[in-house]
Amino acid sequence: MGWLIALGLAAIVGGALWKWGHLPRSAFEPIAAALLLGLAGYALQGSPRQPGHLVQADDTSSRANEAEIAVRKEMGRARFGSGPSWLMAADGAMRAGSPLAAVTFIRSGLKENPRDPDLWVGLGNALVVHNGGLVSPAATFAFQKAAEISPDHPGPPFFMGLALAQSGQFAQARAIWTELLKRAPADAPWKADLEQRLAQLPG
Repeated sequence: MGWLIALGLAAIVGGALWKWGHLPRSAFEPIAAALLLGLAGYALQGSPRQPGHLVQADDTSSRANEAEIAVRKEMGRARFGSGPSWLMAADGAMRAGSPLAAVTFIRSGLKENPRDPDLWVGLGNALVVHNGGLVSPAATFAFQKAAEISPDHPGPPFFMGLALAQSGQFAQARAIWTELLKRAPADAPWKADLEQRLAQLPG
């Protein structure tokens, strides 16, 4: 029964995106891959024969990831083309706990959209998660590339600062976020979140 429900939900989501999503043809591949990844995760971790019971969710990391995805979308610039579709597939992979798959999706998207700053930001985020929260040279390059393509984009400094803060480099994160806050528009939807994160930095 569990497999039937999982397959049914995947078919419903895929059909809805195909009929009402108005997505380009190039977007079908990453979306189908994300759905298949979800089914693979269910095959590896699902236990449909186990009796059901209520549990209290206490995984704060998953909630933090959802918050970061929401902030990235608020800061996003790419609204057309296949870039957002690749990011959607990458977000699905991240939620499934597969940052390497997310990196693969975004790199495929960058082959089609090498000047998409949102994809470069997404690549930096996925590389940080894949590297256990550490800011690798590859992640730094991705954030710097996004800033080079779109100097006024808030995403690169925000997520670079976030990665530094999560790795314990609070002074560097504070410097980057303080500079970003100085040039933030007064009505920016992400400004309050940035102010809160900046205030919560240790030291």
